[in-house]
Amino acid sequence: MTKKIASLLILSLAAATAHAQTPTSSTSPAEENFFEKWADRTSATQAKQPRWIVPLVTTTTGLIQIVRFDATRQIAPAGTDTWNIDNSKGVNLVPWANTELAVNLPPYIEHNTKAKDGAGDLSFLGKYRFLAGNEQHGDYTLSGWVLATVPTGSYSNGSHDATIQPNLGGGKGFGNFDIQTTLGATLPLGNTTYKTAGRPVLWNVAAQYQVAKYFWPEIESNATYFNAGTNGGKKMEFLTPGVVVGKIKLKPSDPRFRPGFVTGIGMQIATSKFHTYNHELVVTGRFVF
Repeated sequence: MTKKIASLLILSLAAATAHAQTPTSSTSPAEENFFEKWADRTSATQAKQPRWIVPLVTTTTGLIQIVRFDATRQIAPAGTDTWNIDNSKGVNLVPWANTELAVNLPPYIEHNTKAKDGAGDLSFLGKYRFLAGNEQHGDYTLSGWVLATVPTGSYSNGSHDATIQPNLGGGKGFGNFDIQTTLGATLPLGNTTYKTAGRPVLWNVAAQYQVAKYFWPEIESNATYFNAGTNGGKKMEFLTPGVVVGKIKLKPSDPRFRPGFVTGIGMQIATSKFHTYNHELVVTGRFVF
């Protein structure tokens, strides 16, 4: 039931966005002008950066405008599995030049143990692109962003306190190949979460290669260095091979029509001795507009 509700939600958002991009007879000139200007402004902003696809796990270092829905399945050392429906994804917008804002819906955590299923935390993201060049002007990006979480989780499926996570990320392209890396730290705003989670540092690296028009095979390194908390001093790292397919435009003959779809799949494989889960299946679906 949870999966059906989530699927209906993203399809509804996608349909609403597509409708907004396609004026009807009932759309007023002012509304039509607003959406056209927004789309043109977003296209102009993104034209100044590389056309890299968004990685499966690593936060992209460019600016994106999408509705995103992910699902993951983690297998614990005890052999039990946990589903994360939505995986803290939502709506990303490019409202102004060099800026991205996102609202990430609370994920739904489905345990296959005695632990209670429930919602996770609501989160927000603000990103600013400092430098960028498209394929004709250096093929690179440099951005900074802050992810903030609000403790909305139920039955211990979220954090006890709010957190702030500042990040810095950059990338460089070489023809069909690109590599992006991000570095950030999660800072709890309360002692309860600090005592358990500490202030972990997160370092991600994603390498991608475009094959033909739509296929982007990739491999990522996703590492967490625990500072203080119950796992203080430990390191957890995964290698994530996968492939992302897209963007498949709804109207490929119209260069101004932005909407399209992206999908992808991958597997997180633990490479560190310490890990709280392994063989995490990652599935993503995105509506780009």
